[in-house]
Amino acid sequence: MGRLANKVAVVTGAASQAEGVGNGAAVAMLFAREGAGVVLVNRNLDRAKALEETIRAEGGEATAFAADVTSPEATQAMAAFAADRYGRLDILHNNVGVGSSGNTVTGTLEDWDRLIQANLTSAMLCCRACIPRMLAGGGGSIINVSSSAGMLGLSGTAGAVAYTASKAGLQGLTLSIAADHAAEGIRANCLIVGTVATPLVAHLGEEARERRRKAVPLQTEGTGWDVAYAAVYLASDEARWVTGVMLPIDGGLHSIRPWPR
Repeated sequence: MGRLANKVAVVTGAASQAEGVGNGAAVAMLFAREGAGVVLVNRNLDRAKALEETIRAEGGEATAFAADVTSPEATQAMAAFAADRYGRLDILHNNVGVGSSGNTVTGTLEDWDRLIQANLTSAMLCCRACIPRMLAGGGGSIINVSSSAGMLGLSGTAGAVAYTASKAGLQGLTLSIAADHAAEGIRANCLIVGTVATPLVAHLGEEARERRRKAVPLQTEGTGWDVAYAAVYLASDEARWVTGVMLPIDGGLHSIRPWPR
């Protein structure tokens, strides 16, 4: 405990969209358990408030903040709020993400624009707003949340071209930020999240959940807590020499393949 003591974190998309603990909520809770003051950013303030109450009930420090992070004005207000509320800003965890199906032929331009804005532009805007506050404190850690879909071609599906492109773009954004701000003490890393079981995918049902588990080389189901433990490491001073890393949290899905016999 205390790995993030005296640090201030912004977690976007913090509250789960349904019952259960999603990636953002798990990250926010572990950040607080490790001693950080956490700003819980959500479009839905009620859900963020409920998560704030949960964290405070555990003895942690958190404050809900309502913002649409696709808005430049909202992200600037978010960063200013964090710095004013806690006196500094050390960690930005970009967790916002939405999806849609469709390939380059069947997908709509409206879905393409919506996903690029929500999944990629929002992360850029949050970085733009938070980096100056991090620099004022001597540096910081940025963690972007991508997906296995951004690294692998996934056949046998209806397609997810907008989602895949936006998540792959997050990896490029991460590398660019890591390169641009390394000498200023800003680290940027990316979590490549696999088929974890979260409230966001609960609608797929138990059969799909079992298929996803069997597709993982470790043959176990990932959860938001697996993502959160990795995020705590990257946010902490233990990772002071780690930047520009794409870290798969996927049970071996990306690295391990069946060998043809």
